[in-house]
Amino acid sequence: MSEPSFLPEARAYRLRNARVPAAFLTGGVPAGAILDADGCALIDIVVADGAFAGLMPAGGSPEALPAADLAGRQVWPRLVDAHTHLDKGHTVARTPNPDGDFPGARDATTADRTRYWDAEDLRRRMDFGLACAFAHGTGAIRTHLDSQESGGEEGAPRDQAATSWAVFREMRAAWAGRIALQAVGLTPIDAYATDYGRRLADLIADSDGLIGGVTRPTGGLHGGALAEIDALLDRLFGLARERDLDVDLHVDETGDPAATSLDAVARATLRHGYEGRVTCGHCCSLALQPEAQASATIARVAQAGIRVVTLPTVNMYLQDRRRGRTPRWRGVAPVQELMAAGVPVMVAGDNCRDAFYAYGDHDMLDTVRAAVRILHLDHPLAGAPALAGPVPGAMMGLPHAGTLREGGPADLILLPARSLNEVVARPHAGRIVVVAGRPITAPLPPYESLTGEAAPW
Repeated sequence: MSEPSFLPEARAYRLRNARVPAAFLTGGVPAGAILDADGCALIDIVVADGAFAGLMPAGGSPEALPAADLAGRQVWPRLVDAHTHLDKGHTVARTPNPDGDFPGARDATTADRTRYWDAEDLRRRMDFGLACAFAHGTGAIRTHLDSQESGGEEGAPRDQAATSWAVFREMRAAWAGRIALQAVGLTPIDAYATDYGRRLADLIADSDGLIGGVTRPTGGLHGGALAEIDALLDRLFGLARERDLDVDLHVDETGDPAATSLDAVARATLRHGYEGRVTCGHCCSLALQPEAQASATIARVAQAGIRVVTLPTVNMYLQDRRRGRTPRWRGVAPVQELMAAGVPVMVAGDNCRDAFYAYGDHDMLDTVRAAVRILHLDHPLAGAPALAGPVPGAMMGLPHAGTLREGGPADLILLPARSLNEVVARPHAGRIVVVAGRPITAPLPPYESLTGEAAPW
């Protein structure tokens, strides 16, 4: 990250001539601020005691305050990663996916979880992932936690759900004030038809989490129509209502157009009166269904107030993968059609250096840049930043996350770019991350810390 010494050291200061995408100004663009062709406002930002004390047109901030002139460079809030897997991250080196496809990812993850996922291993990898996210400028994360009833090698079983949730609670406390953390219980949906499903729901509630799962059976794959889907969803929603839990599901992560769990989830949401409390991730098969069928499902999703998370880098990597064959589609949900119907849509990072996705660094700015290109979120670019800012922030119930609002915490990313095109064009290693008004000095953690080795520099 760049040297932040040009920022004033004072308790109160101003950032002059900051260029902020209007999508982040959820309290409204300051009256009189000039908007450029990208829909970015040129403003002055006053910071006092770690909070935004004023947002005003460029040139309107108090002259008495010390200032840093950004000369029209982009200023973003810290971003929101609404769907990731901190418990899986950084396992690819020890348990690779031999073919890179979904069945290989499922099997490799099961093997890695069974062999390695004790509290110490989870703690080390989750802390590493959070340190990466913090250094890159992520301010809030929702992670899914594999919540199987048992794990560990034969002869050394462990309660995987209890272990993973205990470590998550540690991480949430340790990172409070730096990254806001939420967690979702992740298990094949048929687990909720068992006594274990009720115990898991209790564990989630006791941990202030969200109930979730994948709309496929244990040991199976997404695809086709799951015969018991309505009954299983009724069971899940019943457990959620008893404990007042929101719902976040992995849905139709497949290129099989016969996979219609999203429509079933929308019907269940309406059936149980859970409008506005359900999030669905992936929803890939929707893009390959006949137009009339997809349109009807999208309309029902909008009616149910379901929020959709698309995971562009991971789904493009994982879907339609066959050895020796070039993929024929991008693997992502029909995001533009969902947004046109009024469905809140957000982009998120998903997996990081594990069997489901071998790459990544918990960098939401990188995810936004990739999403623009994969999902064609340009022409115009103005709306794209919201998908990693105020939309997921609102979904997580964090009104200041991913926004610049007077009274909110002065959490920022200062970018060496003037236009949104320049934001998308480069990875921006020179960004400055500001938390509560002060630039952070935490570097990216070296990979050696994952294995307890000393870094050579």
